[in-house]
Amino acid sequence: MSAETPVQTAGTFTRLRLRFRAWRGNRPFWAGLFTLLGGVPIAYFPYATFKLGTMSIAMATTAGAGSLIIGVLLVTLGLTMWFQQATRVFAGVAAIVLSLVSLVVSNIGGFILGFLFALIGGALAVSWAPGAPPRPQPLDQDGTQGGAPQGADPDTAVLRPVEGEPGAAYEAPQPGRDGSSDRTHESAWAGGDDANGGYRVG
Repeated sequence: MSAETPVQTAGTFTRLRLRFRAWRGNRPFWAGLFTLLGGVPIAYFPYATFKLGTMSIAMATTAGAGSLIIGVLLVTLGLTMWFQQATRVFAGVAAIVLSLVSLVVSNIGGFILGFLFALIGGALAVSWAPGAPPRPQPLDQDGTQGGAPQGADPDTAVLRPVEGEPGAAYEAPQPGRDGSSDRTHESAWAGGDDANGGYRVG
């Protein structure tokens, strides 16, 4: 059982969701989605035919071809925002202009629905900017990367005490080079007329 086991045993849905999340974060996803949704009603309503019982209602107008062109262009601009992020500003401005034109050409911009979606999508595309990469942290004195280790809680990190400061850990004196020590031999505790009465102190 290793630390990588949960990642390896993750389901297919979880892996696909994480991949889609990473793909979505590198592009103006919502701008492209709103622009796509805005092009659908603009292109659809002029050619739609609704039936109420035996009565058919056709909303086709003389500007049906113009509505179809605007709708197709909005769908193309939405895909451009997804797969060509460098042209997002141009695509956003073009989507805003086409949404305004659709108010006159395509049944009040696809009954206001397509107009609003395309307008919001174009505004999001113009205002979107890629995220800045994380700044590298300065190196410590020992040449390692600064900051707490990844996955560690800096509040619970174990710190080494500094020698000579109050609160530093007590260290027993080390024996000398000749093997002698400043500790009193145990035979000196039991006997003798010491003031401790033979009891060990310290």
